[in-house]
Parts: sequence; C-alpha cells; structure tokens
Amino acid sequence: MLDIANLEVVYNDVILVLRGLSLSVPDGKIVALLGGNGAGKTTTLRAITGLLDIHDGKVTKGSVTFDGQRLVGRNPTEIVKLGIKQVMEGRRVFADLTVDENLVTGGYTNRDRQAVQAARERVLTLFPRLAERRKQTAGYLSGGEQQMLAIGRAMMTDPKLLVLDEPSLGLAPLLVQQIRDIIVDINKRGTSVLLIEQNATMALSIADTGYIMETGKIVMDGPAEKLLKDEDVKEFYLGLHGGDGDGGGGAGDGEGGVTTQRKSFRDVKHYKRRKRWLS
Repeated sequence: MLDIANLEVVYNDVILVLRGLSLSVPDGKIVALLGGNGAGKTTTLRAITGLLDIHDGKVTKGSVTFDGQRLVGRNPTEIVKLGIKQVMEGRRVFADLTVDENLVTGGYTNRDRQAVQAARERVLTLFPRLAERRKQTAGYLSGGEQQMLAIGRAMMTDPKLLVLDEPSLGLAPLLVQQIRDIIVDINKRGTSVLLIEQNATMALSIADTGYIMETGKIVMDGPAEKLLKDEDVKEFYLGLHGGDGDGGGGAGDGEGGVTTQRKSFRDVKHYKRRKRWLS
C-alpha cells in the first residue's frame, strides 16, 4: 500500500535528515517505526503527508508511493483525499469545540451530510467514552480522551492508511493499553496503520513488522515478534539490560522473577551502538 524507497530529505538546502530510508506498509497490516529523538521519524511522516514544505524541507532523492500513486510533490489536501490520515503528536484537538464539532471537522472533505453523520455514529460506537462526552468541550477532556478524539476525528473519512505519531506519549499505562486496543480494533476493521512510537514495547506487541531508525536511516527491520526478542532492541529500545556488566547501571525493575535494568540512550555512546548494529 505505502512504499518508501531510498528517500533523502534535506532541510533549508543544508541539513540532510533522511539518508536513503526505505520501508513499506502492506495493505491491512500494522507497521511500527521506532527510534529515539532526532532519528528522523517526524520527517518521514512529513514526507508521507506532504508537510515538508511548511518546514523548509524537500525530497532530494527517492520516492514515496501510495497505491501506486506518487506522493512527492502533492499537497496535503490531495494526499488526504487519496486515503491517508495522520494523527499528529500532541493530539491537536480543537480545544474550544465540542467532541461532536471536532468529529465534524474530520469529515470536512465529505460534502455528503448523511455520510458524515453515519461516520460520526460509527466513530462514537468505536469510542464509547466519546459518545458519553459528545457535547463536552474538547479542552476539558482528559489526555487519554483527547487522544481518542484525535484518532476518532481521523477516522471520519474511513481512511485506507492511518498514520499515528506517538499516540501513547504522556499517557498513564492504563490509557496506553486502551489506545493499544483501539489501534488493534481499527486495524481489524480494515485500516492499515503506520505507528510511530518511542514506546517500543507497546508498538511491537501489536505490529506485524517493525523498523528501527538511527540518524535518518533504517538500521534494523523484521517481524515485530522477532524484534521484541532481539538483544540489541531490548537494550537500546526496550530499556532492558541483561546485567552483563556492559555499560552503566539503572534502577532494578523486577517483573516475573526477571531482574532488568533501565538504560538511557544517552548512557550508550553512539559509536558503540553503531558497531553493534553493523556487527
């Protein structure tokens, strides 16, 4: 469905951010794109959704295609009409509008009022919490409810591909679980999902395939189940360390009888990380 091939992106004609990135999202699948801050995840999203120009970025090499149609050079409105919807990091709901009004804005490109009404009822069925608060001002919703509203608004036009940027950011563990289940439900209803996350455990637990980014390129990819078991992924992206004396320490976190250690990305020197990826 979505195919990115050898993509390079430059900002302000100087800063090379993406360095030959390639990934694909098959029809009907969930794909996780993981990486730390500055890896290039957000730039990848902008290249998909047509928002690079706003940030003085441009594609200098490679291609982005969706259902066989080239996306590079198209404006965001055209891309939305092709069936791609993005939920941006930070939710970005219209705080002064009600839940109902926020949902209506999500169906703005559909001029059929009956279709918009049907879509709204479908979304409220998917999100019972929103149905209970449909007349409430969005700015007074909890963080988890606002994230549900942002996802529900994106679903108003029944997209072919839903692109989620850090949907679990800033949410309590119980709410992260709820968002996780919602993503699975949306996918079961036929929508493909590209999930951009720093919460690698959540993302890989529901994804079919995972990609890991470092400094603008993919350094590891494969079935999500396999990545969850990979020792390097455990150490650098799941925060788990086997206690072999390699590297700094961290607070012990016992779970299921297994002792693990938390490690910050910053605690691991970059050259060492690169060496391990390439070995």
